[in-house]
Amino acid sequence: MTTTPSDPTTALPGGPPVVDLATWQAARDELLVREKAHTREGDALAAARRRLPMVELDGTVEVVGPDGPVPFLDLFQGRDELVVYQHMWYDGAPHQGQCEGCTTTAWHVKDAVYLNARGVSFAVLTSGPWDEVAAYVEFMGYAQPWYSVRGVDAPIGGGMGHIVCFLRDGDRVFLTYSTTGRGNEPVNGSLALLDMTPYGRGEAWEDNPEGRTVIGDVREGHPSQGRQACWYWRSDADGNATWGPTSRPVPQWTRPGATPVQTLGRHGHHH
Repeated sequence: MTTTPSDPTTALPGGPPVVDLATWQAARDELLVREKAHTREGDALAAARRRLPMVELDGTVEVVGPDGPVPFLDLFQGRDELVVYQHMWYDGAPHQGQCEGCTTTAWHVKDAVYLNARGVSFAVLTSGPWDEVAAYVEFMGYAQPWYSVRGVDAPIGGGMGHIVCFLRDGDRVFLTYSTTGRGNEPVNGSLALLDMTPYGRGEAWEDNPEGRTVIGDVREGHPSQGRQACWYWRSDADGNATWGPTSRPVPQWTRPGATPVQTLGRHGHHH
């Protein structure tokens, strides 16, 4: 038995209409016009970014890495351009208590080989103390260079959660661009792909078809309040979104023998 594509009984609950291929193609072509306009506007914004005025900085300011304090200039690795991600930090928190958005962003830049090939270096900066940061970087298996900018003024230090771009001319260093919030999303290819899928990110803030279920109402918070949509950061061994003693950063569950770790805070209580 077959049903015709126009039969409403073939539609899925909370889903758009089921149609034939030609009808789908017409709707797809209509959306493509909007997508192309979006792309062209993105190109125009990128052109405007390249024309932003610059701010000269002191490149001898020291940041702390695995080899101790080094001048910020070293992060360029001899290249003319540098992109950094400024990773938030919660002192004394367990590994799964670090910022979910920052960790997801950092995870998506496993290495910078394509940036390097274009003459751009990449580093992760964080306001955490280096001893805690080093343990976290080892636990997460990050290969990027990480540095502590604790006590360093903005724009190298200061508020975290930003992508910041710098230019070098000899020993001179310039700030060229900075973004934060959803401006960080281009780094995260998973979000871009999820935005193409029928269920999207599964979060309550999205504009979805009527009746479409969502994973959680709130994105973050520890301890969790209400239904959490922290699927993109931490889950238990069964893949359930959660924050607590059984949760871990999602990629870390793929490691053999992964078990939760609780770190005592500076005042002797669990965070």
